[in-house]
Amino acid sequence: MSWRILALSALGCVALLAVVGGTWLLLLPGAPASGTAPAISKEETEATLAALKPPKRKRPVIAIVGINDMTETTDYLMPYGILARADVADVLTLSTQPGPVTLFPALKVQPHATIAAFDAAHPDGADYVIVPAMSREDDAAALQWIRSQAGKGAIVIGVCVGAMVVASTGLLDNRQATTHWYSVRDLRKHSKIRYVADRRLVVDRGVATTTGITASMPMALTLVEAIAGRARAEAVAREIGLAHWDARHRSEAFQFARPFALTAIANTLAFWNREQLGIALTPGVDEVSLALVADAWSRTYRSRALTFAATTEPLISRGGLRILPDKVATEWPARLTPPAAIDLPPARALDQTLHAIDARYGTRTADFVAMQLEYPR
Repeated sequence: MSWRILALSALGCVALLAVVGGTWLLLLPGAPASGTAPAISKEETEATLAALKPPKRKRPVIAIVGINDMTETTDYLMPYGILARADVADVLTLSTQPGPVTLFPALKVQPHATIAAFDAAHPDGADYVIVPAMSREDDAAALQWIRSQAGKGAIVIGVCVGAMVVASTGLLDNRQATTHWYSVRDLRKHSKIRYVADRRLVVDRGVATTTGITASMPMALTLVEAIAGRARAEAVAREIGLAHWDARHRSEAFQFARPFALTAIANTLAFWNREQLGIALTPGVDEVSLALVADAWSRTYRSRALTFAATTEPLISRGGLRILPDKVATEWPARLTPPAAIDLPPARALDQTLHAIDARYGTRTADFVAMQLEYPR
């Protein structure tokens, strides 16, 4: 008799969870809002560029800081790759502690220096500090260092949910800001921060923030333009495959809607069918294309991208960054090798990867990944 009672109780709990879950799903919007992003005036664009002019040096020093455990992949690598390619500044990747930086959701890199080593080499501080999303928004070492750099006159740029790290420093108090669509509610909990919608990049008195992950591409190009002029930024944009860029954005097009939730649930439940996809690391690989490809495949909830090489030695990327392979191997099964995209310019690499995800897992999963990346398809 007791086992029947337990079984009925368990079924009752499952039924209750199904009802609650079903009600929650029905309350979600059926789809993100459609429409075009509002135009941005010439005056606003010029004001943004003026606010991002190098504060100290003619050839500025740009520091991209991350914690060693789970700093966001594309937030960390895309600004570095684009700015290093532009060759208008000295760009350094930093970690809070010695050792490699394990990125999320994919890749591992050896940064140029620790924050302590950077301080010893640059006692007057950086011109710009770029802050990616981190697994801990309250990391004491990171917060203290960011505050100290701001105190030395650096412009601080929070990329994506890196805005929440900057918010934790107090530097966004009484300023305007934006962040990844998923974290807007958390940003608004800071009563002293004024959230700005419909902008991919917001700059307010020495502190800048961006929307979701792919916004670091127009942000980096805007920074190149502020440092070296429009012609140089346009040349870099052509090289990375981007026809145009600015701060235009339609915030309502990115939200936690029913298709997003259903895809997340369905792909998570299909745990028995999860794939490990192998990407061969080669010398001179474009770190931006690699980051976008690995990041996108690892966000499907159906697959995880791993890098492999013949030895454990780091391989040097196009921009001179040391990337550590996840696995030692000379080849990977063909069925688990994603279509080649890392040799393409970054913007095209992402578009092709989303197309390949669509072909492999369906349109809903491709849209699900694009939504996480806050990428307008």
